[in-house]
This record gives sequence, structure tokens and C-alpha cells, in this order.
Amino acid sequence: MKLSSLSRRVAAAAALSASLVVPALVPPLAHAQSEIIERSFCVFDPVGANGPLFAITKEFQPVALQQGIKLDLRAYTDEKVAAEDFKAGQCDAVLLTGTRAREFNKFTGSLEAMGAVPGEEEMRLLYNTLSQPKARPFLIDGPYEVAGVFPGGAIYLHTRDRNVDSVEKLQGKRIATLDYDSASVRMVRHVGASVVGSNSANFAGKFNNGSVDLAYAPAVAYQPLELYKGVAEKGGVFKYALAYMNFQVIIHRDRFPDEAGQMVRDQAIKRLDEAYAIIAEAESGIPDNVWMHPPAKDVAEYDKMLRQVRLSLLEDGVYDERAIKLMKAIRCRVDGARSECAS
Repeated sequence: MKLSSLSRRVAAAAALSASLVVPALVPPLAHAQSEIIERSFCVFDPVGANGPLFAITKEFQPVALQQGIKLDLRAYTDEKVAAEDFKAGQCDAVLLTGTRAREFNKFTGSLEAMGAVPGEEEMRLLYNTLSQPKARPFLIDGPYEVAGVFPGGAIYLHTRDRNVDSVEKLQGKRIATLDYDSASVRMVRHVGASVVGSNSANFAGKFNNGSVDLAYAPAVAYQPLELYKGVAEKGGVFKYALAYMNFQVIIHRDRFPDEAGQMVRDQAIKRLDEAYAIIAEAESGIPDNVWMHPPAKDVAEYDKMLRQVRLSLLEDGVYDERAIKLMKAIRCRVDGARSECAS
């Protein structure tokens, strides 16, 4: 597949996020005053200003300007720096992954909890719930508001060796792990594997060049980050959702109208089908012979293991109890036969 095609796939996902936040925030601000006002938007893109995420966001600058807003878009290859600049007030809004967003909102930062969202049906129910106006108190934390949460797809374990097909075989293996995410570190250590500190910008390179044995990522990263180079002929992608990735747009509440966040969420829920179409296309782009399908009995054991880790992280204060309870209620609504639903 050509690089331009890969970029378009990632750009499509970026377009969804950008088209949701920009038009929704523009009108109320433009109506509030006649002069041109400036609002900054920090955009995390591993490739930087030349990357597809940033490129598609630039297309909305003239749209915003017509409404009286001059958008100052800033590309960041380091997600940590983007988050720090936003926290310091240097940006009015920021686009981050759900895990990185945890420091701004513990509730929405818990939505990527290990095993908390088994699949698309559960995630759709979750997003529908969070889009309701009555959910807004959960999306506000001090000066910040999560204006939008967008699906990134299930996170799968990628391995360079298909023989590593069980939890027992993970012992001693090197896994590229987001070192700022205590949940991921806890999970890797729980299975007896070795944590190799990584971030969103370098984990793919470590996997592809063999510095690590395994890495975890959603299907939308498989082609753009060339994870197929690490998988090669002997590896595979384990089709079991460790978690469900999301992207979050966070704003400084005092720099936007009070209704801005809800406007974004109202638009987002109308376009979920587009988001899932992008995710489905990415998953179908992974060859059938690359997928590794665990037997049902193993899936039940994995669910149990992730639940243990999830609850231990809840006890340690990493996750928000309200979010964990909400996602459990949704899992049990979809599948009441789950063992956890008896309690």
C-alpha cells in the first residue's frame, strides 16, 4: 500500500475529530463579538506539521476565519509536551489520546481501562451515554472540559512470533509499554513480561526493528506506522481487545462559551458511524492470515485477568470509580451472562 494511501486513512480519522470540534465551537464565539478573535489548538501528530493529522486540521482554518476566528494550529510530535503546554495555558484546546488526557479528567481518562470495553456495541452505548447533557458534570474537572471523545478502535497485542499465543508465553518477553501509563505498566508486569519504556512516537520503531518482542496498538496504526514490518512472516495480531482507544478534545472552559462542549458532543454522536467505518476499514486492511484468534475458553480467562488488574488499579486510585461502574453496567447490559454480572 502506498504511503499516500496510508496517510489518507489516518487523515480521514483526523478529519472526523477536526470537523467535530471546529465548526461547533466557531459560531457562538463569532456571534459574541465582531472583531477577529484568536484561539489556539494544540494538535498531537507523531509526524509533526507535515503529518496527516495536522494537515487535515489545517483545512478548517479558512472555515473558522469566515466565522470570525483565527485558528492558531500548533503541531506536536511529543504528546507529553502538547499536554504540558495546554496545562500551562499556552493553548486554548488540545487533541490527546485518552490515556494522556487522564491528568485533565480522571473520569474520561478511565475509559481506556483494561478490558472495560469489550467491543463496538459497548463503546457505542458508552458514547451515547456521555453525549447526553446530564453527563456534562462528569466531563468537567476544574478549569477543563472534555468537549469530545472519539473512538480509535480496539487495542490489540502485536507479536513478532506467532508462537507467543498465551499469557504464559508472555513471561520474560519484552513489551513496548507506555511508561507514563501506570495501567499498562501494571498489566505488563502482571503477566511476567518485561517493560520497555516507550511513548506514542517511538513504540512502533522499537517493535519494527526488534528491540521489543511485542507492542500494543489499534488497527488504525497497523499500516501508517508500518507495524507489518515487525509482524513480518512469523508474527501476528492477537484479536482480543485489551482496551478501547479514544481521542479527546479538551478545552479551557473560560475561553469558550458555556454551551461549546455540548455542541461538540451533539455533533460527534451524529457521526459515530463514520468513525466506526474508518475503524472497520483499518481492521479489514490487516490480512486474515495475520490475525490470531484465541479460543473461547482462553478469552474467558483473559477477561478475568483484566478484571483483576482493573480492580487493583481502581483501588490504587488510578481509575475513576464512577467510570468503572458505568462501563460494567454497559457490559452487563450487552451480555448479562458474564460472570461479573452476577454480583
